[in-house]
Amino acid sequence: QVQLVESGGGLVQAGGSLRLSCAASGITFSTHTMGWFRQAPGKDREFVAAIRWTGGYTYYADSVKGRFTCSRDNAKNTVYLQMNSLKPEDTAVYYCAAARRWGVIITEDAYDYWGQGTQVTVSS
Repeated sequence: QVQLVESGGGLVQAGGSLRLSCAASGITFSTHTMGWFRQAPGKDREFVAAIRWTGGYTYYADSVKGRFTCSRDNAKNTVYLQMNSLKPEDTAVYYCAAARRWGVIITEDAYDYWGQGTQVTVSS
């Protein structure tokens, strides 16, 4: 059974930082592309970041580029999202997802497995 479990969300002031983690089980983690998405209240879920299975290539949404860093530790089956300089508009539920291939990684359809999400709230 595949499980993706996010953690690290919480309440932070604008300008602060959080690090999200996503622990995977039930998949061969080192062969999966990992992605982060988020969904704000009343909005569609949107792509945030993705990292290739080797960790050598990452891709970010323009809205987070330069502030967020996605990394992975294949020995721990965990992917991270370091979020710095947080803004109120970053408030959302953050989801991690796993894809068996590096496809159109900005779309939800590219991903095969999803976590339950973790809430991030940024106060102004």
